[in-house]
Amino acid sequence: MRIISKKILREFWKVHSDAEQPLKAWHSKVKSAEWKTSTEIKSDYRNASFIANDRVIFNIKGNTYRLVTAVNYDFGIIYIRFVGSHKEYDKIDANTI
Repeated sequence: MRIISKKILREFWKVHSDAEQPLKAWHSKVKSAEWKTSTEIKSDYRNASFIANDRVIFNIKGNTYRLVTAVNYDFGIIYIRFVGSHKEYDKIDANTI
């Protein structure tokens, strides 16, 4: 999958250093994936949540952080829409962000 953009992850782990290794691991795994369906994501990430508008929510670092993405299966692109704590996540609308 092509990930847009890693810069968002780097900026986040500069502030939250405990998220650096889990986010790097997520990035590495997703970069080498070739997901065509949500079922394929679910087989790699059992705890991923799927919501409207092709949004997929990943739990990072044992559910300490949330990563909201938008997936374009046809083009093999995953857009990072949000990364933050649960408290920050509760303040957004993950369906539209």
